[in-house]
Amino acid sequence: MLKIVVTGAAGRMGRRLVANIHEDPELVLAGATEWSGSTLLGADAGEVAGVGTLGVKIAASLEEALADGADIVIDFSTGDVAANASAAAAKGCGIVIGTTALKPEQKAVLHELADKGARIVQSYNYSVGVNLLFHLSAIAAEILSGDFDIEVIEAHHNQKKDAPSGTAARLAEILCEKRGLNPDSDLRHGREGIVGARTKKEIGMHSIRGGDIVGDHTVLFAAQGERVELTHKASSRDTFAKGALRAAKFLAGAAAGYYDMQDVLGLK
Repeated sequence: MLKIVVTGAAGRMGRRLVANIHEDPELVLAGATEWSGSTLLGADAGEVAGVGTLGVKIAASLEEALADGADIVIDFSTGDVAANASAAAAKGCGIVIGTTALKPEQKAVLHELADKGARIVQSYNYSVGVNLLFHLSAIAAEILSGDFDIEVIEAHHNQKKDAPSGTAARLAEILCEKRGLNPDSDLRHGREGIVGARTKKEIGMHSIRGGDIVGDHTVLFAAQGERVELTHKASSRDTFAKGALRAAKFLAGAAAGYYDMQDVLGLK
């Protein structure tokens, strides 16, 4: 069985990862971490996740969680992603990263680790359906001419700290690449006031926050007389957890490299 360590194990995603690992006969939870100020340090990760005692205590450091050996580290935390990946790589572990809003310097560290032999999957969204949305959006952007304006709309729960979502940002990158646009200068984050008529050289980006919305993403292609909408709606965080576990299994047999979910799903 693959031995998995989960960082941020007491968070929303961490708990679902622990629960889904427990339910998967091919996997076993080998370690769990939380930030140093958490009141749940030392608690059983299975009890925190609501699946009963698993005999895995939540540790304050990844080094401690890796002490008993592991095959894969899954990191959806808001901590130091580069440091976690470095610690995992030093132990020969594959690394699945779901943290959003990675900084360029963090990505540079991840690529350097992969060049030196690490096995890394990094994705802004581990849902199989969302990754199909990435794929279909790229195809649509190529087929639908410049007569079609493009807008991206995303919605999440009222506790989400970043906007737009990492998934929406990735959609924008894909769409800009297909249209020859620059994500840094050609995205319009909401519109207010007398902004003038919409230009052809822009993609709109809109974020909605409310209630307990797990994650909705829509790419709207609008032309004179017709619209095409590609939408994905997540109703449970389990869709992300199951995708991350699929990525972990992929890494178990993968060569060193820097992968994403398109690689995991064979969409490239």
